[in-house]
Amino acid sequence: MIRLGVIGYGGRIQGVINLMNRLNAGTEVVAITDVRNDDIKKQMADKGADPSKVTFYDNPDEMLDKEKLDGVMIGTRCSLHTKMALKVLSRNLPLYLEKPIATNMDDLVRLRDAAAKTKSEVVVSFPLRVTPLVKMAKEIVDSGKIGRVEHVEAWNDVPYAWCYYLQWYRDENETQGLFLQKATHDFDYINHLLGFKPTMVCAMTSKQIYKGDKPAGLKCKDCTDWETCAESPFHLYYSKQERSEVAPNDLMCGFAVDTGNEDSGSAIVRYDTGMHVNYSQNFFARKGAGRRGCRLFGYLGTVEFDWYTDELKVYMHQTPRVESYKMDTHAMSHGGGDTVLVDSFIRVIRGEGKSVSPLSAGLLSVLMCLKAKESDATNTFQPIVWPDGQDMV
Repeated sequence: MIRLGVIGYGGRIQGVINLMNRLNAGTEVVAITDVRNDDIKKQMADKGADPSKVTFYDNPDEMLDKEKLDGVMIGTRCSLHTKMALKVLSRNLPLYLEKPIATNMDDLVRLRDAAAKTKSEVVVSFPLRVTPLVKMAKEIVDSGKIGRVEHVEAWNDVPYAWCYYLQWYRDENETQGLFLQKATHDFDYINHLLGFKPTMVCAMTSKQIYKGDKPAGLKCKDCTDWETCAESPFHLYYSKQERSEVAPNDLMCGFAVDTGNEDSGSAIVRYDTGMHVNYSQNFFARKGAGRRGCRLFGYLGTVEFDWYTDELKVYMHQTPRVESYKMDTHAMSHGGGDTVLVDSFIRVIRGEGKSVSPLSAGLLSVLMCLKAKESDATNTFQPIVWPDGQDMV
C-alpha cells in the first residue's frame, strides 16, 4: 500500500485524491493535517468513508515526523503552499503540490533554493500541459510541420469567475492577483509547447466590473438587491442557470469596497528567440463567450486549439489544407490532465519515472507571474530574472 499524507484537505486536493482512487493503484490517505479536522471527519462520514482509518493532525511537522509516508499532497490555501512544501522537501518525500507554488518573491526564492538541495521529486498541479490537446499540439510543433513558432496569441476568458469575487478567493492576501491564480497555468503550457526561454514581460490589468460602494463584508443573504443584482444567487441560478448548488449564505457581494482581484489582464512575453507571446485573460465573460487556448504561428502553418470546443486545427500556409481534430474530454477533470498528473505522482512514488510537471516548471511560471504583476504595478517592462542574479531554472 502507498501511504499518503495530506496537508490542507481542500476541495481541489479531494478531487485529485478521488481520481487517484479510481486508478486502483493501492494508494491510501492515512494522515491529514488541517485546521478543519472535525468538519473533515463529519464530511467523510457523511460520504460513507471511515474517518477512524485516518490519523488527524493539527501540526504538519508532527504528521511528517510521526507517520511513515510514501508521499505527501499539499492542498492548503495558496499563501501556505511554499511554507508547507519546504517542510516536505526537507524530508525528501515525493510531493504533489498545488499551484501557485508561491505567491511572493521571497517564498519563491526559498523554494528554488530548497529545490536545489532536496531529493524530492515534485509533481506540480499543472494539468493543462498534459491534456490531449496540448500533447497533440506539441507533437505538431516539435515535428516542424508549421516551422519554428514565431508568434503566439493565447486567451483565457473565464465564464465561471464569480468565485474570484463572491467567495474567499476575493481576498488578495491569499490570491495575490489573478495572474498567479490563472495565468500560471497558461504560462506553463505555453513554455512547455515552445521550449524557449522567456526573457521579458510587460503587463496590464483592469478592474472595471467587480467594484463598487457596497459595505465591506456584505453577504448576498443580507442584501436587498437580489432581484436587480446580476450576480445574486437568484440570477446566478434562475436567470443565468449557471449553478444548481449556489449557497447564498456563503456568497459575498461582488460590488463591495472590499472586493479584491482585477477582472481582466494582459501580458506580452518576449522569448530568447526574439518572438513574443500575447496573452489575455478576462473574468466577466459568460456562457458561450468562455474560451481557453491559443494560436501558435509558424511560417509554414498555424496550430489553434481551445479546451472549450475540445478541438485542434492546423492551418497550412503553403497549401489549401485545414486539418481538424475533435477530442472528447469534456467529462474529464481539466481536460484529462488531472488523471495524467495523478498517474505521474504514483509512478514517482514507485520509482518508475520522473514528474511530467516538475518543480522547475512551477518556479518559472510563478516568476513570470510575479514579474507580470510588477510590470503592471510600475508601468515598466520587466526582465524575467531572479532578484539575486542566479540563472533561470
